[in-house]
Amino acid sequence: MRLLPASLWPRFLKRRLPTSLWGRSLLIIVLPVLVMQVAVTWAFFDMHWQTVTARLSDGLAGDIAWAAESYADDPTPQNLSVIAERAQRSMSLSIVLQDGAVLPRENRRGAIGVVDRTLEKALASRLDQPFWFDTTRYPAHVDIRVQQPQGVLRIIAPRERAVATQAHIFVLWLLIATVLLMGVAILFIRNQVRAIERLAEAAEAFGRGEARERFKPSGAREVRAAASAFLDMRDRIQRHIDQRTALLASVSHDLRTPLTRLRLELALAPPFKRADAMRGDLDEMEHMIDEYLAFARGESGEAAQEVSITDLLGAAGDDARRAGAEVEIAAPEGLTASLRPLAFKRALTNLAGNAAAHGDHVRLSARALPSGGFEVAVEDDGPGIPDDMHEEAFRPFSRLDDSRNQNRKGVGLGLAIARDVARGHGGDITLSRSELGGLRALIRLPG
Repeated sequence: MRLLPASLWPRFLKRRLPTSLWGRSLLIIVLPVLVMQVAVTWAFFDMHWQTVTARLSDGLAGDIAWAAESYADDPTPQNLSVIAERAQRSMSLSIVLQDGAVLPRENRRGAIGVVDRTLEKALASRLDQPFWFDTTRYPAHVDIRVQQPQGVLRIIAPRERAVATQAHIFVLWLLIATVLLMGVAILFIRNQVRAIERLAEAAEAFGRGEARERFKPSGAREVRAAASAFLDMRDRIQRHIDQRTALLASVSHDLRTPLTRLRLELALAPPFKRADAMRGDLDEMEHMIDEYLAFARGESGEAAQEVSITDLLGAAGDDARRAGAEVEIAAPEGLTASLRPLAFKRALTNLAGNAAAHGDHVRLSARALPSGGFEVAVEDDGPGIPDDMHEEAFRPFSRLDDSRNQNRKGVGLGLAIARDVARGHGGDITLSRSELGGLRALIRLPG
């Protein structure tokens, strides 16, 4: 396996580290605790456990050497009985002589090699005779055998005389303390991160036009300060929106009054040559006023509810048919979503109206997304929009023509209103080339 260059390791690690604050906070807590646990455990086994085990093994080897030397001085059954009785009473050793036996040739070693190495070193330094031992056959004892001329002197010693058997207690307490400390740290971090998540949810809801009155600053001092700043900003933005909406509503109301008088005067005036043209201008002025007001209001005060996407597509298709276009609708039955129905219907109507104004055939389609949410596509067979002008098409009052021909109905707010509605629902609109040859407007909303 080829290793990465040193300069690429930071980027490699960065891509694999957690991206959320919750994950990174856990990593900040867990990683030092694990490093500390490994370091403490290593230091314990290296400095304490091995030292104690070495001393215990050395003491046991001394007792075995005493027993072997005492028997070698007087190899009689009576002396062996005395040695065995003293060893059992004072040293907890069980000693027997296997007449004519020899040491086993098979060496059995345990999984922890340091125990066998320590005991072997201690026995080798104390005994002159050949020896053999087994630390695995009996869980609580160690089998040690020393070769004698008469046979094999077999000594069974308690395991705690050769090994520090309480090491697992230390590790257990270390694990319990680690789990408790990490549990407290995780609860604390979760509370702090939850406050930031609530702030993010409130900001996202405000971006969709949903006001969460129950949101209160919580968490650490810095998080509460950020939440308070967000609430102040939300109030200022809301006041600005309300003032703009009220201003345009007042302007619309004031303009409708003279428009109504003009309509009345036209209706009462004798027929003349330019009457129809003047009525058309009045209709266009009313349409412009409605568009301005709709763009400023954004339907943000409407409550979300579960609606049928198929029904909304059908209503938008009917408007496109009245504009003279041939309409095709493709949407699965039963596709519903939580939307602000009037706002979303207005967005679909604007897109379908634009498609009908520039093409003869309009296709409206919708489908559910595997990751949740859904998408709606509005396509036409018109001339389309150049790729480098897609973003320009969403700008308010943009008509995408040099002459800005005002004979065409509309003020260039259709796509702007549609994008504002889509983004108000947490999604967006993208433009591309349609299979029909014209423009394809795709609305994608999350679940």
